[in-house]
Amino acid sequence: MLTTGLGQCKLTAMEETTSTPQLASDAGSRDPAVGLRAVASLRLLLEDLQELQVRNARANGWSWQEIACALGVSKQAVHKRYAEARRLLRKRG
Repeated sequence: MLTTGLGQCKLTAMEETTSTPQLASDAGSRDPAVGLRAVASLRLLLEDLQELQVRNARANGWSWQEIACALGVSKQAVHKRYAEARRLLRKRG
């Protein structure tokens, strides 16, 4: 068994809805299955975009404190989340 039922549900949800305008529309659906699937997809998109912009900020010389302030979180929170991920990527490469 390679994926659980829940894991497969997530993969299927991402394949079914691809455009951001459609996701935004679906998120307001009165059908909970459609709305929740869209919200989950938007959350994943938001996480990817946030990571992209954190990397962009670091590449442009921003401090962890500046990034944290822009995101409205603590310096420790942003550093823990993104610095650790960068270390893991370096170890693999």
